[in-house]
Formats: sequence, C-alpha cells, structure tokens
Amino acid sequence: MSTAPPNPSRPSAARLLPRMPDWASRNFTLLTSAAFITSLGSHGALIAAAFAVLEHGGDAGDVGLVAAARTVPLILFLLIGGAVADRLPRHRVMVAANLLNCLSQAAFAVLVLAGSPLLWQMMLLAALGGTGQAFFSPAAEGMLLATVDRKHASKGFAVFRLTMNGATIGGAALGGAMVAVIGPGWVLAVDAAAFAVSAGLRALLDLSDMPRRAQGGSLLADLRDGWREALARPWFWSIVAQFSVVVAVVGAAESVYGPLVARDHLGGPAPWGFALAAFGVGTVVGAVIMMRWQPRRLLLAGTLSVFTLALPSAALAVPLPALGLAGVMFVSGVAIELFGVAWITTMHQEIPEEKFSRMSAYDWLGSIGMVPLATALAGPAESAFGRSNALWGGVVLIVLVTTAVLFVPEVRTMTRRPPEAEDADGKAEAEPEPVPVPGVDTVSGPGAGAVVAAATSVPAPAAEPGSDAPDAEGTARRDG
Repeated sequence: MSTAPPNPSRPSAARLLPRMPDWASRNFTLLTSAAFITSLGSHGALIAAAFAVLEHGGDAGDVGLVAAARTVPLILFLLIGGAVADRLPRHRVMVAANLLNCLSQAAFAVLVLAGSPLLWQMMLLAALGGTGQAFFSPAAEGMLLATVDRKHASKGFAVFRLTMNGATIGGAALGGAMVAVIGPGWVLAVDAAAFAVSAGLRALLDLSDMPRRAQGGSLLADLRDGWREALARPWFWSIVAQFSVVVAVVGAAESVYGPLVARDHLGGPAPWGFALAAFGVGTVVGAVIMMRWQPRRLLLAGTLSVFTLALPSAALAVPLPALGLAGVMFVSGVAIELFGVAWITTMHQEIPEEKFSRMSAYDWLGSIGMVPLATALAGPAESAFGRSNALWGGVVLIVLVTTAVLFVPEVRTMTRRPPEAEDADGKAEAEPEPVPVPGVDTVSGPGAGAVVAAATSVPAPAAEPGSDAPDAEGTARRDG
C-alpha cells in the first residue's frame, strides 16, 4: 500500500492536536483531529440521549428502543456502505456522513430543548444517525492506515486511538456533568456542532498522492466477493461471530442498564459519566501499551484481553459503588484497546487493500448484528428475570464465546509478519496495472465522520484534483 509522504506544513485546523510523530502525514493529522472532535462530542451525546428519554417519561424499554433504532439501519446498510466505499472516493462518503450526523443531532437537540420529544421522533433521528454510520465506518477504516506506511501501521493506529480516546475521557466526564447541569438538549447541540467541524476538516484531505483503485464489477459482485473473502478466513469469521455476542452484551449494559443503575444507585448521570471517562482513560493506557508492545501472536493476545469485557456487566449487577465501577471500566478500557490494535494490525496484514472496506463492513455487520435485539430486549429481560440476573447472564455469555474462539487454530497461532515482509507485500500491491478512464482524471469527494452519507449521487464530471470514479484512496481498519 502506498502512502502520502509526511508533510510538515499542516493546516492550522490540524493544530488542534499536539505535535504529531515525524511519520504522520498531513492527511493522518487531519483524520486524527476530526476524530478527536467527533469523539469529544459523541460520548457526551450518548449519555444525553439516554437521559433525554428518561427525563421525558421513558423507561428502560424506551431507552432500549431508541438505541435499537440507531442500530437497525446501521445493520441494513453496512454492506452497501462497504461496497460503496470501495468504489467511490472514501473521503467524500465520510464528509457526507458527518453532515448527516450533524443535522440529525441538531434536530434531536431542538426537540429536546423544545420540551416535547415523542418516542417515535427520537427513534427516527437515531435511525438517521445509524444510517450515516453504516456508510461512514467502512469508509473511515479504509482510509486511516492508508495515510501511514506499513512499517508504522500499528503505531499509527495506536496514536489515532490514543488521541480519540483522550477525547472520550473528556467527552464522557464533561457530558455527564453537562447533562446534570444544563440538560441533555444542549449536550446534543454541542455534538451536532462537533460533527460540522469534523466534516470541514475531512473535506481538507488531499488524495492527489494516493493510487487509483481499479473499478470492479457490479455492487452485488463486490458484496459476493467480500463474502467469499470472509468465509475463507476462519480467524476472521470466528472473531466476528464472537463479537456479535460480546458487543450485544456490552451495548445492552452501557446503553440501557448503565444509566438505570446510575439513576437508581449512584445518584444520577454524573457518576455514570465518570465511569465512562474511566473507561476512556483505560483506552488511552491501552493505546500507550500497544505503541510499545508488539505481541508476536496478535490474535491470541487480543482474544485473551476480551475476557475482561465481562467485568462491567458484573460490576453493574452487584452493583459496585461509583469508584469501584470506574475501576472496572478502566480495566475494560485497557483490554478493548489491546484487542483493537491487535485486530486492526491483523486486518491490515492479511486483507488486500482493494477489498478492505467490504471486509470491514462484514466485520461491522457481524459485530453489531445482535445489538438491536439485545437493547430492545434489555427492558423485558429486566422485567422477567431482574436487572441483576440479566447482567450476570451477559457475563456468562462473554466468557463462553471468548473461550470458544480460542479453539480456532489460527487465533492461537497467527503471528505478526516482520516489517520487511510487509514492505515487500506493499510494493507488490501498490503497483496495479493502470486502468484507462476516458475523459476523466479524478473526482475528489467529501469525507465524513460517524454517520452517513448520501454520497451516492456524486456525478462523474470532469477532472478535479483528488480521485476518480474508480477512486483514489488507500485503506485502514477499525477499532472496537
């Protein structure tokens, strides 16, 4: 995979962050800056959305329905989003997604501030956000690591996560405090503004030095090809299946049970925001560890860390006091970062660049496929079995599926390839035969952050520096 060379002259917008490492390109700095701002707003908005439902007469079931409303369209459109991101300029898709997220969160804020949001309205706006993320996430993961060379791939992702999770700490803590002081509506408004700024930063990406991707067949053919690629890798589909359970359990605990436990036992939204901030501190520590530690058996190290993701559900089931819960969230934050960096490094090593967004989409789809069901059933499960028993059931599920994954040979034995081998592979992949495109040079595109895009109706007019309908971009991979 070829990359844009480091550029010391970064725009003033990129100076929102501390000085980046020497290997960090201008594009990497812009993407990291945008993610910092988005994460700062979004983690406060997660708390705000839950308490907006509760403050306007909702119960556990209503909180779960709003969370599920966001995830259902995310599941429905993820595969299409991944295929689109492998065909169109990824940064255009990202920008359009950020703008959609900005508009949906702004409308949500207006409804809450007006004082009479209806459940169906909150669900609709949450669904718009999920639709945007379905297009944004595969495009973003196909973009980030294209901005650093293979030798620095692990460090690049760790630095990106370190920066973004630093924002998570402030966003969660500040969001919880702001919800308590000024109410959830204003927190949602801040999140909308953050998405607008992020869209502007991603629009500044320069793709002139990135290689054009050859145009493939139909969208359906691309989806079938991605499916074959996924099935051909037992390590891939087994871990994706594992995370379909893990993410569902964690999602129900954090979206539904966490706010309820905070309201009933911890004193309100501020302690829950503090616990989420502790999780963010843990992710920062995990990223720092992975900048220095490069485990030889990537998937084994990452999978073993997943066991600790059962701890937050156990802490809420007891429930632990605020400080104890924060400590557990810190440990799980470290663990998810260890897994996330190991996973992205494995994906970057094993998946062809031109198929990366499709594979990322299948990864996302499998990982979140059960979240709507879990969040929608969280309220009924609480009524049927009791909140504590429902949470303990989640703990057992995480332990069982993580143990099962360890029986897959590749998960235990796959090793990190040395940088020399990565460089050799990169050269082989980065020199495809050029594809002639009559009358078109490049068409740049908007990029965007966490919520999707109507990036489909970008015509293929004459040249504009950036990319082509076949497109000009590289690839990267997600987190957890």
